[in-house]
Amino acid sequence: MKNLIAELLLKLAEKEEESKELVAQVEALEIVLTAMLRKLDPDHFNEIAAGITSAMPPLAPAAETPDTTLLRNYVEKLLNHPRI
Repeated sequence: MKNLIAELLLKLAEKEEESKELVAQVEALEIVLTAMLRKLDPDHFNEIAAGITSAMPPLAPAAETPDTTLLRNYVEKLLNHPRI
């Protein structure tokens, strides 16, 4: 029983480490993307934003899931309220 608990704790620690790595990767990508977007002239930025918006049309309320809502909100945040 102790071995099983030890194994589970070890697997949990590994998963937590993987999760931390993914968070760091996402934050790094957000910083790089924000820096790139800020270098664009307004017309080019608006073209990119319009392309993203058209690629993510609104879903019918029944088709919207918490995951799609989270994704849509995060994309909007990156485009309209980028990290400083």
